[in-house]
Amino acid sequence: MSKEAKTNLNEILPLLKTRWSPRAFEDKAVEAEKLRNILEAARWSPSASNIQPWIFFPGLKGDETYEKITATLVEFNQMWTKFAPVLILNCGKITNDTGDPNGSWQYDIGQSVAHLSIQAMQEGLQVHQMSGFDALKAAELFALPEDVQAVSVIAIGYLGDPSMLHPRMQKPELAERERKEMDTFVFSGIYGRASEIVE
Repeated sequence: MSKEAKTNLNEILPLLKTRWSPRAFEDKAVEAEKLRNILEAARWSPSASNIQPWIFFPGLKGDETYEKITATLVEFNQMWTKFAPVLILNCGKITNDTGDPNGSWQYDIGQSVAHLSIQAMQEGLQVHQMSGFDALKAAELFALPEDVQAVSVIAIGYLGDPSMLHPRMQKPELAERERKEMDTFVFSGIYGRASEIVE
């Protein structure tokens, strides 16, 4: 199934055009080499002052990490993540090496997950990112130190058949992708004034 982005005559990388967030995943394990590749992509993402605050807990279906991650998810996400062969808990160290606050840690985690996602696409996989989880429960289950916070969870796998999903999830799975127009968020001079670049 293809849900290619319909760009406004602007060319973007083919991988980016085909990136979306499915909930239906094929019942097929993800190869260890591919998982290492996507984590390597995250490793080489940009980082303020090269602090590299990202921390990942990859879980494979059926193992302890996977079950712990599942236990943190909201009920809606548990309904479909049961099909995903891989779940990853994304965390970040909120301090630098001297123990001072790192104001860029969340920005850097986002970048690392973005790099991970694009590499996953290159490997023929799909990624669905989630904020619907209990970060405090994750901190407890994974014994996170005080200066490490859970940020999000991602599901990774091969694209599956939408018919496997609960009926309420099938419609968005098949719907056309939409995005705001650039003149609603690319501004010049003052907030709300569209930049000439995008007009």
